[in-house]
Order: sequence, then C-alpha cells, then structure tokens
Amino acid sequence: MKHARLLTLRRRAKITVLLSTAAVLGLMPLLSAHAEGSRLWATGGITNINGSAGGGITTWAVLNGYASDTETTANASVSHVGVDDFGLNTASIGVNWANRLAVTVSHSKLDVQPLHTDIRQQTVGLKLRLAGEALYDRFGQYSAGVQYTHNSDFAIPHALGARNDSGVDFYLAATKVVLDGFLSRNVLLNATARATRANQLGLLGFGSEHDNGYDLVGEFSAGVFLNRKWLVGAEYRQKPNNLQTVDEDDWKSVYLVYAPSRYLALSMAYVDLGSIAGLDDQNGYFVSLQTGF
Repeated sequence: MKHARLLTLRRRAKITVLLSTAAVLGLMPLLSAHAEGSRLWATGGITNINGSAGGGITTWAVLNGYASDTETTANASVSHVGVDDFGLNTASIGVNWANRLAVTVSHSKLDVQPLHTDIRQQTVGLKLRLAGEALYDRFGQYSAGVQYTHNSDFAIPHALGARNDSGVDFYLAATKVVLDGFLSRNVLLNATARATRANQLGLLGFGSEHDNGYDLVGEFSAGVFLNRKWLVGAEYRQKPNNLQTVDEDDWKSVYLVYAPSRYLALSMAYVDLGSIAGLDDQNGYFVSLQTGF
C-alpha cells in the first residue's frame, strides 16, 4: 500500500511539472512584446540541467529570463542529454522578480540503459542577485544561490554507497559580458564556486558513509557572441568524488545557443561527462528549448 501511494505521488509530481511547462508554452502566443523583458538577448543564459540560468552544465550569476529591475518574467524549458549509456530528460519552470530574485523548479529523469531503469529527482532553486549587472557594470554581476534536490529513486545510489537521498547546494557566481572583446565581439565570462555533497548532481544521491562533508568545486564558462542571436562557448564543471565504489569525473562541454527573440532560445552542445556509475567515456550531446515571457 505504501509503495503504491509513493508511486501515485511521483506520477502526480511529474504530471504537475509537465502541465506547468505546457501551460507556459501555451500562453506564449497571447503575450505582448512588452512583457518579454527588456535586457539584451542571450544575456539571460539558458536553463541548465538543474533549472538555473547558465550554460547547459554550469550555473551563471545571471537570472532566468530578461526582467529588468521593474519587471517580472517567467520561463519554461525542456532539455535532453544523450550519452553512451544514459539519457537525462529535464523539465523546468522559473520566475524572475525584478532581476533580483529567481525561483526555479525542475524535474529530471535519468534513463540508466544498461539496467533498464530510471532515476528521478526534483530540484528547487533560489538565486539572489547581490550586486552589479553583467553587461553594464565594470566588474560584472554577482549572485548567490541555494538548491535543494531530492532523489526519488534511491535504490541504485544507496547500492553504490550514497548516504542520503536529498541534499542542499550553496554557490556564489560572477558573470561579466565584455563589450567589444575577442575579435571585436562581445565576450561572456563566468566563474562559480559551489559547496556540494551531490554525487552526479544528486542523481547518485548525496555523500557517502566515508565522506559526507561538503566539497568546494568550481564551474567555469566562456562564450563569444557572434551577433545578438548567436552565442558559442565552452564550459568546465568540477565534480566531487565521494563514492568509493565508482569514480566521478569533471564535466566539459562546447555549446551553441540561438536566441531568435526573447521568447525563445535553442541550445545544443557536445558534452564529455567522463565516468558515470562505473561506466567510462560518457560522451554525447545536450539539446534544450527554452521559452519565456
């Protein structure tokens, strides 16, 4: 009975996220151009695999969407990561209040192909802009954030030695857009420091029996605006290595973002995720579709 009730709750949570995403997508044609936010295109980043604004695998200091200090915007996104032995699907929604505070909710499902099973997790994030603005301030923008993640399918992470099915990350990020930089193009630079106990972002649980403390890791991203609609760049994300049974490698990607308007952003990337759950050479692709108003 308890197992059946848990399955029902999980289905309801997944349906809620999907319906929320569909609702935002359905409202898009009805919205006026004024409501889309007034910051420059592509400076809101895309929604990463945790639901926060950034690159595909890193978190930036910018907030989701294009809200100025007098506006409120919302966004929804869906993404897919496909590598040799895994597939990760994520749906996210977020709200940006006055370019000061962003609240995001995401639901992810990892398809573990060798075991023909799924691992699901939910992440709720808060990001607060502390100071500055990425484009106009000399020293860029600074934000602090917190992310709570719950793993709904803990059997595999527990078998690998994970200690907890939920955890909290804390991070501090800095982003700067350098005008007329490399080859006279605008350049985006980002560095993020994250305190985490997550194994593979929480998909393999949090901590271990031997190492349940926080690790301080870095996330780095750089991109060049080919024009106001196209951004090309690369990312590097350090990872903790808590589990003794399997190694966890740092992540890398090369990405391309196309933002034809503030309503829409399409992203694709080549990703190198290293070893995951004892399976080496997990290389593949990341694609995402983001919309907002």
